[in-house]
Amino acid sequence: MKKVFCFGEILLRMSPVLDQAWINHASMPVHIGGAELNVAKALAGWQQPVTYMSAMPDNYLSKEITASIAACNIGVEAMQFCGDRMGIYFLPQGADLKNAGVIYDRAHASFSTALFPGKINWDTLLEGSDWFHFSAISPALNEQAAAVCLDAVKAAKRLGLTISVDLNYRAKLWKYGKQPAAVMPELVVYADVIMGNIWSARDLLGISVPAGAETATSKEQFTACAKETAAVLFAQNPSCKVVANTFRFTPEGAGVHYYAALDTREEQAVSVSFEANSVIDKVGSGDCFMAGLIYGIHNGHAHQETINYAASAAFGKLQELGDSTRQTIEQIKSRY
Repeated sequence: MKKVFCFGEILLRMSPVLDQAWINHASMPVHIGGAELNVAKALAGWQQPVTYMSAMPDNYLSKEITASIAACNIGVEAMQFCGDRMGIYFLPQGADLKNAGVIYDRAHASFSTALFPGKINWDTLLEGSDWFHFSAISPALNEQAAAVCLDAVKAAKRLGLTISVDLNYRAKLWKYGKQPAAVMPELVVYADVIMGNIWSARDLLGISVPAGAETATSKEQFTACAKETAAVLFAQNPSCKVVANTFRFTPEGAGVHYYAALDTREEQAVSVSFEANSVIDKVGSGDCFMAGLIYGIHNGHAHQETINYAASAAFGKLQELGDSTRQTIEQIKSRY
């Protein structure tokens, strides 16, 4: 079986407990993450061969991190050791996050400053892979990172790899003078599989949210909106074969109601619905969905099975602490 190649920025997530607990206890949990690494870890756990590429400074901490990734049965032969620092972000735990959201500390990190367009031998790095995955987070960092992503998808397309993109929108990024809609369409046009939701398609690609979304209340109404957004994506991106849209709602401010839709040019498959009264950790749920989508398509599963698996995996991740999932295939399938 050929490999899935995941490319993106590796990050350290600092998770302080607020109300000064992290200060009083001189302790702050650290998670190794990043959207594409989360995807790679999930796939590796499901026995899908996968390689992960990012950039880190050449020091002993980077080597320890690389060893821990390799221990997850993820290929690290494409890892680049260059630049001066690793990106960090802070996401508090045990607090109302409405007033304590994510804080990024990723300026001048290796991934966005030490990888250069035209200088990476993608033909060699992608050898043995038949799938290339990236996300909208990387092009949001700066113009250089966006140009490297463009080089990568062009090479992957030329080499015949399936290309997937996660339209994950981060409002606190995109600070380098270009709007997402001026950058992302040039990258997304190479994608075979596009994952996101009807709102991220607006924020990143300038696609209007379907009018029906303003008054939609039911699953049927929202999935009809997903079908409408997918039709626009298919029209704008001739290479695209699959569009997946997720829906995650918080009823009355607590718990979660989750489902998703997978559209092809011919049909739509809608997942079963999942509900829980509480959420342990929201980080990585979308990445887990993306991994489930790749897993199903790469293994030739039926569209209905693929969307049920991806949605169940994403829902299950909401009940796990940390950036990446530890769910087994059997646990995920047991929910539907």
